[in-house]
Amino acid sequence: MRIVAPLLFLLATVHVAAARMDDLQAVQGGPSGHSDPDDLATNRIALETRSDRVVVTVDGEPFTEYLFAKQGLRRPVLFPLHGPHGQTLTRSWPVGPRAPGDPDDHPHHESFWFAHGDVNGHDFWAPRRGERIEQVSLDHVGDGRIEATSRWVTGDGTIVCTDRRVLGFTAEGPDRIIDHTITITASHGPLVFGDTKEGTMALRVRPELNVNQAKGGPPATGHYVNDGGDRDEAAWGKPAAWVDLSGTLAGVSVGIACFDHPANLRHPTCWHARDYGLFSANPFGLHDFTKAQQGAGRFRLAEGESLTLRHRWLLHAGDADTAKVADRYAAWARDPD
Repeated sequence: MRIVAPLLFLLATVHVAAARMDDLQAVQGGPSGHSDPDDLATNRIALETRSDRVVVTVDGEPFTEYLFAKQGLRRPVLFPLHGPHGQTLTRSWPVGPRAPGDPDDHPHHESFWFAHGDVNGHDFWAPRRGERIEQVSLDHVGDGRIEATSRWVTGDGTIVCTDRRVLGFTAEGPDRIIDHTITITASHGPLVFGDTKEGTMALRVRPELNVNQAKGGPPATGHYVNDGGDRDEAAWGKPAAWVDLSGTLAGVSVGIACFDHPANLRHPTCWHARDYGLFSANPFGLHDFTKAQQGAGRFRLAEGESLTLRHRWLLHAGDADTAKVADRYAAWARDPD
């Protein structure tokens, strides 16, 4: 026993040290400290349909939830978004309870959503007259993909248009990916998207990832950068193929990048990328973003015509450089499937 006991102690010590090294590498994205996209493997995605949502997990761990019938919401949303190490990246309020340090501005910023502030004169971005986007059917759940049909409805019940959206979920190493494709159809008459900055493909980050600190909130660590090298406030309104917002959570560097597909309307799109945490792609708000003539960003669809917009959201370890965001955008743009 005098020989066995020290040996067992040594083996246990080695085991604990190895486990801690595995944990450290998991946090850092591997021995190199970040994920090389050439070496990443696609992890298993599971989808579980419930009465008002679809729960998305990665190897049994939370990724996000697609909320399509949650009471109080004005449209389908994803909430929350869990990042590469399991941290939540989106603001909790108003979809969930207000977390410590959460600012209570802009109650229409509902985690991750798609909407626009002027559609045939109706505000689906910050509804004030009962506008809402209602899911009509959940058409497919499986194979890492959600397909659904929705209608855009005014306060008096008039249907303005319909959409079909496809949300694809994958994970590469510690990084997580959301592919969002939406086709909006002028199904109930002509459709006009107004020239306003209030839109469109959007998320609202938790306050630690803001560029500027929220009043009474935690220190802000976020920094924007786009493919043209514009940073922080300078990235607002600029056309760009991609924009990245990276910061630090619990001492770990994480980021969110959004890719605008080359086939999208007015690619490269303009970005409503605010220092207080709103992060959105908007192809319509040209007057606000570029000082173009009022109405220059207006876009019309005749009855029966459709508009498809496609974006990829990359939730990554490290910043834009270490996550090789530029390279990953180029690869996706060449072969987005």
